[in-house]
Amino acid sequence: MTSKRQTRFGAAQILSTVRPSRVPAPESEPGEPTSGPAGQPGSKRRFGRGRPLRNAAIAMGVAIALVVAGSVLTALALRSALGMDKVTDYPGPGSGQVAVTVKPGSGVLEVAQELQQDGVVADADTFVQAFADANGKIHPGDFTFKKQMKSSDAAQILAGNTAPVIYFALSAGMRVSDSLAAIAQAAGVNPNDLNALNSQPQQFGLPPQAKSLEGYLAPGEYKFPVGTPAKDIIAKLVSTTVDELKADGVTDPTKQYQDLIVASIVQAEGGQADYGNVAGAIYNRLKPNDQTNGLIQSDATVTYGLGTKTVQLTDAQKADPANPYNTYVHPGLPPGPIGSPGAKAVAAAAHPTPNNYLYWVTVNLDTGETKFASTYAQHQANVAQYQQWCTANPGKCH
Repeated sequence: MTSKRQTRFGAAQILSTVRPSRVPAPESEPGEPTSGPAGQPGSKRRFGRGRPLRNAAIAMGVAIALVVAGSVLTALALRSALGMDKVTDYPGPGSGQVAVTVKPGSGVLEVAQELQQDGVVADADTFVQAFADANGKIHPGDFTFKKQMKSSDAAQILAGNTAPVIYFALSAGMRVSDSLAAIAQAAGVNPNDLNALNSQPQQFGLPPQAKSLEGYLAPGEYKFPVGTPAKDIIAKLVSTTVDELKADGVTDPTKQYQDLIVASIVQAEGGQADYGNVAGAIYNRLKPNDQTNGLIQSDATVTYGLGTKTVQLTDAQKADPANPYNTYVHPGLPPGPIGSPGAKAVAAAAHPTPNNYLYWVTVNLDTGETKFASTYAQHQANVAQYQQWCTANPGKCH
């Protein structure tokens, strides 16, 4: 392809070809004098008549050159505006390394645009065509490319040079139902098979108190070879959580279960910077005191028992004893975890920050800012701050 710079150089050549710098004197005819007074014998009268003709020819040549040059510049501008001078492919083979993760549900155009943005291929559309020519099929996983690859070479990598994997990501705080749904979709397994595993947690070494896998499916990103049995996937997630508890010094299965309950409440109730203080306040509430009577009074536990995800509860919901997770009515820890806590929340539950707090409230749902109090009066002032934030941010406190 002729580059834009080369095309401009060609226009300059045209101009230099047609622009005369000096008009050479005509050669004299044999036997004819080349100079003399005008009108005298021996003078060459045709010379005087030919100069206007030559000047006209010169002017015409310059005009033509200017028209040609203008046409070339116009063509260049139009070519640039239409993207006709866009590089559509690199010659390859490329250099360096570029790591790209293809997530489940990604389309070929989405991947192509990312490859173009990362400098792997020159043009997303060219890559899409090359991928189609390679009969490629998108698989989630990690792929390694080079910078400035030929599209057909990059398509071959995406099409099959890297083994496909099962990929999924679980967020901290996810409930077991949401986690199992994500695993089923990524692994292509029957959700009923996962539900059956969830109903038999003891086969994964969990204590008898655990009635499900709630709290044990460690959040994070996971990759498994395609075809990995569902039980092996679940076992890996459970062992990750148990290993985190052991690393925090909690080895007894019963104590592990209790700490997971606390950690799940900490995950739901506090910002990361406040995990230690929230855990300390929960343990303070469980001790004999004249303010809380062993009640944790967590909105998050009530919501879990209701099967909803609202952050606004009615007085009737807080007073309902039929909800076993209603910590406004039932003292002590709820029956089980209310989600999968992250490693930081687990560590906070295992090593709470010593304090004299009994109350906490998140006063800004956007930032997670949490206020603590040792008395109910202080807590009410903090609650008023939360309510002011809700008034200033309509629609966010549902």
